[in-house]
Amino acid sequence: MGAIWPGKPYPLGATWDGTGTNFALYSEHAEQVELCLFDGEQERRFPLIARTGHVWHSYLPGIGPGQRYGYRVHGPYCPQQGLRFNPQKLLIDPYARALEGEVNWRGPVFGYPRGRDDLTRDDRDDATAVPKGLVIDPAFDWGQDRRPETPWNRTIIYELHVKGFTKLHPAVPPELRGTYLGLACEPVIRYLQELGITAVELLPVHAFIDDRWLVERGLVNYWGYNTINYFTPEARYACNRREGNPVREFKQMVKALHAAGIEVILDVVFNHTGEGNHLGPTLSFRGIDNPTYYRLVPGNPRFYLDYTGCGNTLNSRHPQVLQLIMDSLRYWVEEMHVDGFRFDLASTLAREEYHVDRLGSFFDVIHQDPVVSRVKLIAEPWDLGEDGYQVGRFPVLWAEWNGRYRDSVRAWWRGDAGLAPEMGYRLTGSSDLYQADGRHPWASINFVTCHDGFTLTDLVSYNQKHNEANGEGNRDGTDSNLSWNCGQEGPTDDPAIVALRERQRRNFLATLLVSSGVPMILAGDEIGRTQQGNNNAYCQDNPISWVDWELEPWQEQLLAWTRKLVRLRQQQPVLRRQTFFRGSSPNGRDPKDITWLRPDGQEMTADDWRRADLHAFGMLLAGESLNELDEHGDPVTGDTVLVLMNSGAEPVSFQLPAVAGDWERFADSAHPEASGEWTAAQYPLAERSLAILIRRPRAVPPATPAG
Repeated sequence: MGAIWPGKPYPLGATWDGTGTNFALYSEHAEQVELCLFDGEQERRFPLIARTGHVWHSYLPGIGPGQRYGYRVHGPYCPQQGLRFNPQKLLIDPYARALEGEVNWRGPVFGYPRGRDDLTRDDRDDATAVPKGLVIDPAFDWGQDRRPETPWNRTIIYELHVKGFTKLHPAVPPELRGTYLGLACEPVIRYLQELGITAVELLPVHAFIDDRWLVERGLVNYWGYNTINYFTPEARYACNRREGNPVREFKQMVKALHAAGIEVILDVVFNHTGEGNHLGPTLSFRGIDNPTYYRLVPGNPRFYLDYTGCGNTLNSRHPQVLQLIMDSLRYWVEEMHVDGFRFDLASTLAREEYHVDRLGSFFDVIHQDPVVSRVKLIAEPWDLGEDGYQVGRFPVLWAEWNGRYRDSVRAWWRGDAGLAPEMGYRLTGSSDLYQADGRHPWASINFVTCHDGFTLTDLVSYNQKHNEANGEGNRDGTDSNLSWNCGQEGPTDDPAIVALRERQRRNFLATLLVSSGVPMILAGDEIGRTQQGNNNAYCQDNPISWVDWELEPWQEQLLAWTRKLVRLRQQQPVLRRQTFFRGSSPNGRDPKDITWLRPDGQEMTADDWRRADLHAFGMLLAGESLNELDEHGDPVTGDTVLVLMNSGAEPVSFQLPAVAGDWERFADSAHPEASGEWTAAQYPLAERSLAILIRRPRAVPPATPAG
């Protein structure tokens, strides 16, 4: 290595050009920045000799891929002023493309001496206890990789954990189980294709750390909502964790999924970092420029504003932090080829001074960006701060996890009274939430379960959470939004209760897949995965969270039911509309696009909707009245679909509407094996069940030749 050159201030991070590497780090308040290169345990330090604006930078000839590095940043240690510089603490480059090593909590990774308050600086060196950045060669043979670019209205999302999904999969080679390459295995991809999903939404894969208090309990941060770097794929999901291989393996996974027509959506956590509150470790952002990267309490900047419940809040109001977020998003789209993002606690990102602002700078930079604005953007539209629940309030281009949908569907199938009007909105894309501002039904990401809460099987099996394994006295996790446990808590051999639980599972899945909007299925729900009643399994990296692929007959039947409903959605355009129903005929000749029916076959009135005891109704969707065009500009038509729902405790006989054509019973949650032509004028709908009938147009007989 020759002399150090000034280099360039951009791009930030470590950029190899074939002969050397440019290093650039932003720190507005630093007095000096040292680059630290590691060869084994040997450390060499080099001051970054140039500063442009607030970016410190230098170019080192001869430094290339595989080089391990970190930073030491000098400046005042004065927590009362929000400044926490400590050059004895090795810091992770926020723009590192790969990391090697893990946090060793036995090392002095805190900026202050443990056991004392944070006002005193700890002067012990922690370089052996902190992950190192890696200079990488970004080259990768993408071949003919093409983004599937699945239209929103054809999208079916499958939320999964990279490790948990394949850790127990018998058809995945043992060395690949629980990894990016395991998810790219042919048997796994074939399963996803046969299920019919179009996108996998991965729980966080940005590099994250295990909380100290979890490690001390023998647990880990399994879900990964504890990010420490926004450019690095988490190494624990790689077969080979060294020398930047996690980057290559992640790209191989994306390439394989794209070849199968499956999109990759990342769950990203830009609302907080793993450094926690004022008593947390100094690993990266805190020691580089604390007041830039974090929102500090006005008038008392020793402490952090916390809208996330995780100790800190990333300062997305700051231009540099906005640049960090946008640079990260573009990197994952352009270099890693992902297809979209789900933003964890997205309301936090939209907070300006204190309140959520849909016209704020975060949305501005997203919407004007020519790369990020063109991929799928999904908000978790809430946080823990004041006015944090923002369902229905995100701007155009955004879809949202629709918490109203989840709560309403659960309450309906629990048998709660007075929910028919609410269900009418949720089944048809939630126009009350998304239509007024010009959005479409696909703005509603419909879900009944997700990683955070009960699985579907546990939802119908438990009224009480059972989180004892988390070590918090069962105090963690939420007690709200529970379903009906069908008469008994936990596992049972009672055939009547077992049958009811199986029916409820089918009800939930069918409701999800006939609703307008974008359905999201939690991985394993289609095969009855259980977490044994744990509704907050964030720290359970074990069979409690992993998908068990040894299926019993009832699980095979549930999988067949789910596949059948997914195929119905794929085949019937009326179930995946691009526009909201209008409740009228589009042209005055065809039937109304949607008709709500009472059990006696008559159209529901305003008085019917107001009945608190209404537990059964029909939803008639006219396939010939879509009034939509496909991607080629041709009119979209389909069959007429009739959905009958009964959440009550008594069976109901439905008078079928007299429409031209023949009815076919497609599915009945009380009789899952039954199907075929239905000629009777009435349909007997069992208690707590759902049925789907399809009207097939009658074939027109050929004309008789004249003479």
